[in-house]
Amino acid sequence: MTAYIILDIEVTDPVGYENYKNLATPTVALYGGQYIVRGGKHETAEGEWIPNRLAVLQFENVERAKAWLNSREYAEAKALRHKYAKSKAVIVEGV
Repeated sequence: MTAYIILDIEVTDPVGYENYKNLATPTVALYGGQYIVRGGKHETAEGEWIPNRLAVLQFENVERAKAWLNSREYAEAKALRHKYAKSKAVIVEGV
């Protein structure tokens, strides 16, 4: 079943974050993933959630999503994301 990683990212260093994006992008493809949303304009439709920068990645299944998120190929980029941004992430199965 298709799985999505949804990230809410508060970028604290935009220049450093560019390095993250450059390193992360090719690793997503290595695990069969693709970006569905990557920082586009958004608005809150209900509730009090005020997201920052949103990203949605699609993978074949939860196992592939987790494999990418915890991979050695993504490790350096992930460390940069943690250095240059505060983020929250969830993995959710599609229908």
